[in-house]
Amino acid sequence: MHDRELLSQSAEETRRIGQALAQQLKPGDCLVLIGNLGAGKTTLVQGLAEGLGISESVVSPTFTLMREYQGRLPLYHVDAYRIKHLDELREIGLEDTMLAEGIVAIEWGEKASKLLPKGCLEIAIELLPDQRRKIRIQQCA
Repeated sequence: MHDRELLSQSAEETRRIGQALAQQLKPGDCLVLIGNLGAGKTTLVQGLAEGLGISESVVSPTFTLMREYQGRLPLYHVDAYRIKHLDELREIGLEDTMLAEGIVAIEWGEKASKLLPKGCLEIAIELLPDQRRKIRIQQCA
């Protein structure tokens, strides 16, 4: 997938970007979502879920660390915001989950960087002063 930058005018548009992205994903893909609180990470994941045919309501897994949803491909939604040590992600089975045949989307993924496989997609969402979102998608280094 090529590096690109998109501009979202609304939460609905951010969801549509997630839906479109879901159509390009394949089993085993890992998405690292980066952005401040309120930037739109969960909204983008909601769009991913819709694009994968998941009908369940997708909410941030802040307190559970990981939620699993079933669709065209399984979606593993991880939130690393509250983790203090990488061992917390190991304990929930993140490394094994990344070997599964689903899609792993990790909010605050920069905190899990040492556990991530090569080839992840980094999705950086920046809230602009006018409330639009700049969404940058690129291969992780």
